[in-house]
Amino acid sequence: MPADELPVALGLMEPQAHTPDQPHRTQPVSFVRRGSRLQGRRREAWDELAEDFLVDVPRVANADTSVAPGFVFDAGTAFGRTAPLVVEVGSGLGEAITHAAELDPDRDYLALEVYRPGLAQTMLRISQKDLTNVRTAQVNATEAFAGMIPASSVAELWTFFPDPWHKARHHKRRLVKEDYVDLAARVLEPGGIFRLATDWSSYAVQMRAVLDASAHFENLHDGERAGTASPLTQVWESGVESVVGGAPVREGRDPVSTGNTGVNEGIDELGGWAPRFEGRTLTSFENKAIKAGRMVFDLTYRRR
Repeated sequence: MPADELPVALGLMEPQAHTPDQPHRTQPVSFVRRGSRLQGRRREAWDELAEDFLVDVPRVANADTSVAPGFVFDAGTAFGRTAPLVVEVGSGLGEAITHAAELDPDRDYLALEVYRPGLAQTMLRISQKDLTNVRTAQVNATEAFAGMIPASSVAELWTFFPDPWHKARHHKRRLVKEDYVDLAARVLEPGGIFRLATDWSSYAVQMRAVLDASAHFENLHDGERAGTASPLTQVWESGVESVVGGAPVREGRDPVSTGNTGVNEGIDELGGWAPRFEGRTLTSFENKAIKAGRMVFDLTYRRR
């Protein structure tokens, strides 16, 4: 099936018929509801900056991360020009995307985030840096990829540090699964780059397996950093994931991060890990992971 004919998948809603015009929620989402109240400067930023930097996405039944059938994002109208488009899924507080946009003004950047406080902080950063090439959208990425983002319109797609959903019974909530990869293939242009990162080995293994199995993508670092040079081998040998954020695992409990890898599994002969993406600034989230002793796994794929 061609990538641009893929059905809506995962997201808040999955259609019963293979059309983005009939959304029905049947699949678990990759995020949970957290506090969305805006206070202080973030409230002011939302009120003052949303008109300029927030994409006005029509909704389904007042669901604030949904996308109404038929809505298509027009990058040319949103940015007032035609330029390569970079999309970040889960942009958090906007550290990575505003840093990249500041360094590369010849590209346009779209931040997709479900949490309102994060979007408010991102818009505040956009304003403080006086950027004209960043827009934000409060939307579930998989719904956006199913129809809102035009097929083959994205030059680069970033998915950095998605929620790892450690417990085995929650793995179905992980974002990077087969259906998400198919939707990513739909929006990326041929030759487009898909960048991913996680600080948990279990999720890293899943990401690599899903992308390697996809006919739509090729690993730009296939076979690299294997064996003793593999960060996966190093994590297994160190046992660092037997502590989470510096807190020892409870007696009689398995480490939460090792649901499908485990500790000391031997040598990672497959490899395929990319070097750290230089275009990703060291965010507060990634810095916390590093300080906790965890290792960051980068993956880079190209759309065939």
